[in-house]
Amino acid sequence: MTLSQELKTRGLTAQFSHEEEICELLDNRQALFYIGFDATADSLHVGHLVQLILMRHLQKAGHKPYALLGTGTTLIGDPSGKSDMRQLLTEKEINYNAERFREQMGSFVDFSDDVENKAEFVRNGDWLLDLKYLEFIRDVGVHFTVNRMLAAECFKNRMERGLSFFEFNYMLIQSYDFLHLFKTKGVTLQVGGDDQWSNILAGADLIRRKEQKNAYALTTSLLLTKDGRKMGKTQKGALWLSAEKCPSYEFYQYFRNVDDADVINCLNMLTFLPLEEIKERENFVQDGVGAKINETKELLAYEMTALVHGKEEAEKAQNAAKSVFSKGGSGESADMPTTILADETFDSDGKIRLLDLLVKTKLCPSGRDAKTNIEQGGVSINDEKITDVNAMIEIKDYVIIKKGKKTFHKAMR
Repeated sequence: MTLSQELKTRGLTAQFSHEEEICELLDNRQALFYIGFDATADSLHVGHLVQLILMRHLQKAGHKPYALLGTGTTLIGDPSGKSDMRQLLTEKEINYNAERFREQMGSFVDFSDDVENKAEFVRNGDWLLDLKYLEFIRDVGVHFTVNRMLAAECFKNRMERGLSFFEFNYMLIQSYDFLHLFKTKGVTLQVGGDDQWSNILAGADLIRRKEQKNAYALTTSLLLTKDGRKMGKTQKGALWLSAEKCPSYEFYQYFRNVDDADVINCLNMLTFLPLEEIKERENFVQDGVGAKINETKELLAYEMTALVHGKEEAEKAQNAAKSVFSKGGSGESADMPTTILADETFDSDGKIRLLDLLVKTKLCPSGRDAKTNIEQGGVSINDEKITDVNAMIEIKDYVIIKKGKKTFHKAMR
């Protein structure tokens, strides 16, 4: 099976500007390609995983990746898929975020000198911040028509809510990134999420118009559930790749708890397990073999946690989960997410309000949310369901809090 066939089989690829030429490039020659990451937060999240996985597939096959850190484009913010203008960040905040991205990407792609096709970082602020606007508009803007830009999905969805001229420039600037890397690095292929199709295609068109040479656009499939919702959303917000923002146990539990209908798609898109093994497990899922489905979910959770946090953390998370969920398990694993509460948190009797306990352990974002969970019977302390919102909890050593069916947390003093 060729590389392009494997990527399609795994469901990783979505749209090609020139499918035949791109497949020939990926299967028979070396591609120099780039993927852009705007530094809008201090961590990558699960929505970035498909691009990172594809980057790794391509590098393993001999292609050379460029990871573009959007230290320039983040100053504007991509309007694609957003109903409102993004929050504007300072250059200092953007550069800090970009450095966090650099650290995390090393888990997926090889940036070392040990490989001939080592990945490289580029920062588009290095060339965008020095541009003179009138020269840029004359040189680049002349190749874009407003009618065509407004027809693009990334702008169409914003027209009713309002699209600022500030954001309208984003497509031109991202296209210029592709042109710059084409001229300085020889990059001929840009890859990105499918919601980036209009912007990526515009960059390839700009190169063809200005340089009269071929450049290509390829998008990856979005990570969606069977019913079309984006994966990676939790009650706390995005599923971050940073252990500080999302501990490895919580990360493991997210993938352990995916719907039966989504587990095979996740194995195909997000892991490097052989397709034959995944196909075999797909048969178990389709046949509804319960034990095998749970085993497959555990495999997915382990593989994902090992990829993002390392094998040691994956094993800890798996052991903690088994301690909680296995028959006869004590639920007291040292690897369970834990909050240590200061003595001043407790009253003179050594007790704490359950509402406060849920907020301090970050199991609930607010007292109102905590109250709702308690009233609906979704909270247990040491396996005892508690529905009294005024309940006081005594903690002599520690307690195990259970929220919902599958979220466990240890609180200590």
